[in-house]
Amino acid sequence: MRKDINKFKEKKKGRYTFNNDFIRQDTWRIFRIMSEFVEGFEGLSEIKKGVVFFGSKRAHQGSSFYKLAQKTAYSLSKKGYTIITGAGSGIMEAANRGAKEAKGISVGLNILVPEQQVPNEYINYLLEFRYFFVRKVMFVKYSCAFVVFPGGYGTLDELFEGLALIQTERINLFPIILVGKKFWGGLLDWLRETLIKKGTIILSDLSLFKVVDTARGVLNSIESFYKKKRK
Repeated sequence: MRKDINKFKEKKKGRYTFNNDFIRQDTWRIFRIMSEFVEGFEGLSEIKKGVVFFGSKRAHQGSSFYKLAQKTAYSLSKKGYTIITGAGSGIMEAANRGAKEAKGISVGLNILVPEQQVPNEYINYLLEFRYFFVRKVMFVKYSCAFVVFPGGYGTLDELFEGLALIQTERINLFPIILVGKKFWGGLLDWLRETLIKKGTIILSDLSLFKVVDTARGVLNSIESFYKKKRK
C-alpha cells in the first residue's frame, strides 16, 4: 500500500505533498460521484408519480412508435403523472413532447458522453449526469413505472436492470410495461424457450412485466396495479 501511495507524492522542503495527477485518480472521482447523487436527489425530490420512458433515440417523428410514445405520454400527463426520459431524441423526445403538449411536467435526465447528446426542446426540467449508474439510480428512485418502447442496447440495459432489481427484491415491485407485442415477441419467445427451459429464470419471472400495444393499455396497466395495491 505504501508503494502505491508514494507514486502520488513528491518530497518538497522535507515533507510530502500530493502532485497534480492525484486529482485525476479514482479517490477524487468519488467526490464528483457524490455531488451528482446530491444534485439528483435534491433536483428530483419534488417529483410525484414519475413514469420513465425508455426507447430508441433513432425513432423518427413520422414513425408509429414515436407517435405512440407521444400519445401515451400525453395521456399519462393528463392523469397527473410526471414524464421522465433520458432527454435525447427519438422515443425520449416523443414522450417529453407529449407531456409538454398536455401541459404536464416534462423531465429530462441527460447523459454527458463523448458522442454529445443534445437535450430535446420539449423538456421543462433538465438535469445532466456524467455517470450512467447515477442517472439510472434516479430513474428507479423517482418513478412509479417504466414504459419501454423498442430500442437498442441502452434500452435493453435499463429494462433488464429494472427487472433484476425487482427479481432480487432490491426494490419493490412496480409496473414495467413493454410497448409493441410484435417487436418484443422474439425476446419473449427466447425467454420462454431458452431461459425457462434451461432453468436460469422461472415462469413467474415473466409476470414481472406486461406487454401492450396501445396508450390505453399502458395507462390501464399502471392504474390497475396501484388500484390493487391500495386494497
